[in-house]
Amino acid sequence: MTSKNSKVVELDQVVIRFAGDSGDGMQLTGSLFSDSTAFAGNDFATFPDYPSEIRAPQGTVSGVSGFQIHFGQKTVHTSGDLADVLIAMNPASLKANMRWIKAGSIIIVDEDAFIEKGIEKAGYLTDPTLDGSLDAYKLIKAPISSLTKEAVKHLNLDMKSTLKTKNMFALGIVMYLFNRDITLVNNYFEQKFKSNPLIVEANKAVLAAGFSFADTIELLTNTFKVEPAALEKGRYRNITGNIATAWGFMAASERSGRNLFLGSYPITPATEILQELTKHKNLSIKAFQAEDEIAGIVSTIGASFTGSLAITTTSGPGLSLKSEAIGLAVMTELPIVIVDVQRGGPSTGLPTKSEQSDLMQALYGRNGEAPVIVIAARSSVDCFYSAYEASKLAMEHMTPVILLTDGSLANGSEVFKIPTVANLPAIVPPVVEADDAEYKPYKRDAERLNRQWAVPGTPGLRHRIGGLEKQDVIGNVSHDPLNHERMTWLREEKVMRVANYIPEQEVFGDKDADLLVVSWGGTYGVVLTVVEKMIQAGQSVAHAHFRNLMPLPKNTEEIFARYKKIIVCEINNGQFVKYLRMNFPQFKYHQYNKIQGLPFMVAELEEKFNELLKD
Repeated sequence: MTSKNSKVVELDQVVIRFAGDSGDGMQLTGSLFSDSTAFAGNDFATFPDYPSEIRAPQGTVSGVSGFQIHFGQKTVHTSGDLADVLIAMNPASLKANMRWIKAGSIIIVDEDAFIEKGIEKAGYLTDPTLDGSLDAYKLIKAPISSLTKEAVKHLNLDMKSTLKTKNMFALGIVMYLFNRDITLVNNYFEQKFKSNPLIVEANKAVLAAGFSFADTIELLTNTFKVEPAALEKGRYRNITGNIATAWGFMAASERSGRNLFLGSYPITPATEILQELTKHKNLSIKAFQAEDEIAGIVSTIGASFTGSLAITTTSGPGLSLKSEAIGLAVMTELPIVIVDVQRGGPSTGLPTKSEQSDLMQALYGRNGEAPVIVIAARSSVDCFYSAYEASKLAMEHMTPVILLTDGSLANGSEVFKIPTVANLPAIVPPVVEADDAEYKPYKRDAERLNRQWAVPGTPGLRHRIGGLEKQDVIGNVSHDPLNHERMTWLREEKVMRVANYIPEQEVFGDKDADLLVVSWGGTYGVVLTVVEKMIQAGQSVAHAHFRNLMPLPKNTEEIFARYKKIIVCEINNGQFVKYLRMNFPQFKYHQYNKIQGLPFMVAELEEKFNELLKD
């Protein structure tokens, strides 16, 4: 089914925001529209915005859940600044999202929800759909709740089940508005609810009702179309950062020949990695849901000792609890990967909001001298490649790796071109063969300084392991002060030599620009978007986005020396810029920080960069 309206306006890009109560299904609605966007061939990025309260009072601003998608016919790097279309399922969701929409945008509301009680709970004094406050927008008042009931009355559903489908009415309107075929969504219903045909029929009926309503309403004088993006030939899918992370580990397991083990305790927003890996037992994956964070990581260390690609997943509070065990992995020189899906902190903080505030903890949050490799994914799709690289570095260099993602990347989604695993870089763990006459537990490779990986039970390879200091080469417990100093140096130098095996830092833009913008982690897309825009306008700006944080790329100092001004942009209070000042104090760094549980906006960064260029 497609729209019958003959007037179609072509657009380069669009931002849509779905908003409603936590129980209104806005995340599912946004995800289904994202799937249709992938099927239509557009490039896109999404931003799910969850409330932190588990059961916020219904109809209040604190309980509003949102989902934003930015899609276009050109490459999309961000989930967008302000929305062109807002779907608001109640007064609270309208009030909470007015600052995230453009003047003149389309607002679609469920007019059935704009009753006196709902208006008061949202904090309005008068009905915003009647008092003229929305005159600057194209307001479409749709009786979503009542038309939903009408659409399914022949099915004799109970009222609770009926109202659960009203998000599909809103989706039907948007599918019509953007000339989308609803067949794909109907296929989803048939797969998801195949054990309950009544629910399948109800969702189909409501979706069709929303589509038909949009086709008849006079306010919609035209529909919109966004042409497909020029994507490389291949097989694509819509993927979230957490699922991409899980797939990256599965690919590394296959490429390295090491069985995959995950030992984790569920924590927002990392749990989905554990959930995804439990679905793939057919690939010899062992996923262990531990009783706490400490059990999760120590089981991972045990799995690594037995020769598995061993990972653990967590968020900031859980990383704190894992710190002693990370030190144990450093001391035993066993490869593990610790995924930290960062969220707002400290303590419980903002569980459903995103920050980059765990960098210092990842770099230094352990007792003693306990260096680890630290890398940070830059996008939802890059979570796949970062997980793969983290696995490769951990196993080939025999040391823990911390992979930093964040809530925005983990829950957000992008178009993912599925790679061929055989074409990914080779992973060659230093596994020692049986009865190697020259084997010594802490004998090291001359270049990488990594020790060999001796799997228990292999004849002739018995050795001591544990948290006490080891004698160099031999591996016996040692309290000799000079030996401790040497082993401390070797463990640190091993990590620093990883710089010889990672790419040199790249810069987008002129080598002699007036301003270098530095970013890391999940801020990549929005910063790149701003820099691209400014370069097209003829401004002298360049961009260096860091993925490898410990060690830093070898040419970092050389790059910084080329630019008159450097600004470091982070979703924290300046952790990376402090780290850079420690390593390269000869340079002056400006900084731009945001700590609101929200991503950067293109407009705010552009304003700051222009301000620096004028000085």
